[in-house]
Amino acid sequence: MDVHVDRDRCLGAGMCALTAPQVFDQDEEEGLVVLLDARPPQERHAAVRVAAGVCPASVITLTRHGSSPAS
Repeated sequence: MDVHVDRDRCLGAGMCALTAPQVFDQDEEEGLVVLLDARPPQERHAAVRVAAGVCPASVITLTRHGSSPAS
């Protein structure tokens, strides 16, 4: 799984960082998403999918290696 975020559209709600803290964080200045791991290991995929689903701005895009976006 590849993870992409669109910081330009991020609202800073922090749901991603709360749901998958090993993969997402928030910057200290604006509270916007920071991607810590663009290719998380298999054991974190479920949490990353949940984080993408609860993001109020839908800024997290998930892709499988070699496929189109499937957020």
